[in-house]
Amino acid sequence: MSLVNFTAREITCKIVYYGPGRSGKTTNLQYIYGRVPESRRGRMVSLATQTDRTLFFDFLPLELGSISGFSTRFQLYTVPGQSYYNATRKLVLQGADGVVFVADSQARRFDDNLESLQNLQDNLLAQGVDVRQLPAVFQYNKQDLPSDLILTQSEMDDALNFRSVQSFEADALHGHGVFETLRGLSELVLKRLAAGTAVA
Repeated sequence: MSLVNFTAREITCKIVYYGPGRSGKTTNLQYIYGRVPESRRGRMVSLATQTDRTLFFDFLPLELGSISGFSTRFQLYTVPGQSYYNATRKLVLQGADGVVFVADSQARRFDDNLESLQNLQDNLLAQGVDVRQLPAVFQYNKQDLPSDLILTQSEMDDALNFRSVQSFEADALHGHGVFETLRGLSELVLKRLAAGTAVA
């Protein structure tokens, strides 16, 4: 749930990048972090155990505007992809205002995508969150790989995108589709906030 700071006249929204291990969640965050002006972002924090890592940072976007005179700040989080870190994933997911599901476009990772998507839905339901109400987008990463190794955006939509939400092709390593994905979700989150008149 968004945090409202009346003194600073600022709303902070939490966006979580979810998906299977090695799908490109961390790569997305690193790309964004490297391109947001230093004056507009906090430092990147990595919460790491020996085997599991969660990254996050916050930033003030330049062009998304304000709601009722409040500026918007976004906190971006990744979750560890491996299923045995489910407790960490549940924790990071708490209070999310929106989710980017980063799917690996490689055909051989199809089952991993499905398993991770089911896990996301289970974890949201366990927290009492209606998955149909939470702003979400899909990012189909690694679309730069040879066509015989990957599924197209249309094939990925058919397999994963049951709610017909917005989806984006991406090559997070080189930045293609990274900011488009973030902007797509950010706009949904802000639209929902504005509709809910979260700021009185």
